[in-house]
Amino acid sequence: MVVKKRCLLWDWTNSSGPGNPGVPWAMDSVNFNGPISSVSNWNAWVPPELNGRAPYRPMIHLEEELKAPKWDWVWNSDQPIVQYFNEPDKNNISPERAAQAWYDQMVPLRQQRGKKLVGPAISSDENGKNWLADFMNRVSDQPPDFLGIHYYGTDGNAAIRYLEEMHSKYPQPIVVSEIASIDRNVGSVYNFTVQLANFMDNADWIFEYGFFGCMRNLADGFVSPDAQLMQADGHFTELMWKLQNEQPMVPP
Repeated sequence: MVVKKRCLLWDWTNSSGPGNPGVPWAMDSVNFNGPISSVSNWNAWVPPELNGRAPYRPMIHLEEELKAPKWDWVWNSDQPIVQYFNEPDKNNISPERAAQAWYDQMVPLRQQRGKKLVGPAISSDENGKNWLADFMNRVSDQPPDFLGIHYYGTDGNAAIRYLEEMHSKYPQPIVVSEIASIDRNVGSVYNFTVQLANFMDNADWIFEYGFFGCMRNLADGFVSPDAQLMQADGHFTELMWKLQNEQPMVPP
């Protein structure tokens, strides 16, 4: 039986738009009959090339998505799960402001539209953990349905310890909305990915996770070129083929 937990992090530039031809045809190479569970593009609009082949995860990326027209897209979406804020701890959004918007907009979204809510996806450093603790304390009577977290590093065992630490602290099922090795050694990147994917597939307290990322160009100098899931021409890397087809994953 296939365990479907792997969210495809599909960069918004893969979709066609003004001045950006994109590579929407690449979506046709995704195996939606395997472990891929959903698609996210860090935005509030659905990639047209998805064509209903998997659930989409709308995201309140930053405060801009709390305003029209993007908020209207989220409110009117027929998708069941909405993600709230992407690394607010690194984007000058205070826990206080995030909690106020949570009560003003996200709680009504849950109550009136029946959405399940993923809490703010924080970075894994101490600042991120402190930010999350403050936020969760402020929304304790209306907590998220899922705990949102990110993890980047080089040590698979350290990553697992972090996930277990967060699980022990908060009762919500976890959505690891971004995770990847930042090692510059391709063998280490593959070993990290295999170890974490297999661990998360078997952890019943992890609802979903997404390896970063399916995009043609490196997002920045922090992420590892060897962790890319898409080549510059829009075709998938070997790691992407393994992620969407193998369960359990095996080292190359």
